[in-house]
Amino acid sequence: MSQNQSQSQLPSQNGIDPDAHTVASPPHLPGMVGSARPTIELESVSKWYGDIVAVSEVSFGVGPGVTGLLGPNGAGKSTTLKMMAGLQAPSSGKVTIEGQPARGRPAAYRNLGLVSEQEVVYPFLSGREFVRLNAQLQKVKPLDAAVERAIDIVDMRSAADRKVGGYSKGMRQRIKVAGALVHDPQVILMDEPLNGTDPVQRAQLIKLIRELGAVGKTVVVSSHVLVEVERFAENIIVIINGKLAAAGDFRAIRDKIDAHDHEVRIKASNPRRLASVLIGQPAVQSVRIDAQDRIIAATNDVRTFYRIVPLAAQREQIRLFEIQPTDESLTSVFSYLVEK
Repeated sequence: MSQNQSQSQLPSQNGIDPDAHTVASPPHLPGMVGSARPTIELESVSKWYGDIVAVSEVSFGVGPGVTGLLGPNGAGKSTTLKMMAGLQAPSSGKVTIEGQPARGRPAAYRNLGLVSEQEVVYPFLSGREFVRLNAQLQKVKPLDAAVERAIDIVDMRSAADRKVGGYSKGMRQRIKVAGALVHDPQVILMDEPLNGTDPVQRAQLIKLIRELGAVGKTVVVSSHVLVEVERFAENIIVIINGKLAAAGDFRAIRDKIDAHDHEVRIKASNPRRLASVLIGQPAVQSVRIDAQDRIIAATNDVRTFYRIVPLAAQREQIRLFEIQPTDESLTSVFSYLVEK
């Protein structure tokens, strides 16, 4: 496919390109996330640095659509993404993209976009110059049209001529995404792209990630926040301590997680009044007030709990400021998923 042809595959600023092709779904493959044929495959992949094992015997496949790569900080997900991108070679095992080695093939990089967690931007360049540099490195033609389209996709036109060094963290994230998409790759790897973004920027990036998956691109997005990934990924891979904890449909894994007892933190205008109301609910096991005057509630039915809290607050005319699980860390998720 030529660069001119592939440019039409990018999602438009207002939605999905209606001319984008759909991807057929062949039979389910062992170790596959989802049902489509895998674009990226890891087979018994390990990576170690001296005596430190970062990734250990990880095997999975990723096909078209959006896949969330979940893991707490230090779990090995950034190392896994770098091996997918061909930036690092596995110490053992094999990483392939469309059946070919991910590392050492410059032609493969033409079809891959990477949004690194590290600040790989030149502060003295403007946003437009940064995106243009990426386009030039990828030998994109027509150059100017591709640059402007990528800038529009991340809604950065108003700041495109400002120096990247003066951008906020969220703006730098968005311009990095533009640089990764300017050559319209079919494989897109994003390492914690939502870090540092405000709610509006986060919503825009989540919408873009969904659109990229909907037009048939293979998108892998790493995150350490479970509820964040739930907003854009149908499939997830969970890596804890360098090992594969789970891989598959997000809803099935979420059902297993929700079946466990949970602890939820609530900030409200009248926490003691709300706590007294909640303790009488069948789904609530215990309620206490912590040192910051927040409600800490234990529940054995988290889905019912999240329904009754707003209703109880509305009935008692209490304002809710935050409802946040305290045990939604990926370490907790790991213990749920590997439970016998």
